[in-house]
Amino acid sequence: MTDEPAEPGAGAWAGPEGTAERAEPEDTAEPAEPEGAAEPAEPAPLGVVRTPTGHPGVDAHLARLADADHLAADGHVEVYEDVHRGLREALSALDAPPVPGPYENRS
Repeated sequence: MTDEPAEPGAGAWAGPEGTAERAEPEDTAEPAEPEGAAEPAEPAPLGVVRTPTGHPGVDAHLARLADADHLAADGHVEVYEDVHRGLREALSALDAPPVPGPYENRS
């Protein structure tokens, strides 16, 4: 062994204190698929707890999220968009002025 640094070559690099290390060749072969891996797993509930808010309209929309538990991932978008739309409408209704009843003074 000499104190001279190794000459750079294909796959070599200068390591700490001028030592040369050879890089390992990359494995370009594709990994073999395990048997039975061709079928995607069945949808399974995530087990996320939905705590009731006390507002029946909001709770109904949040309960709708459970529908996504039984769908494949590409079916979740429709459920999430429906719930989002319903929650936005519920929030917008909070900002609307109250409608007077038939026996209230309208002056």
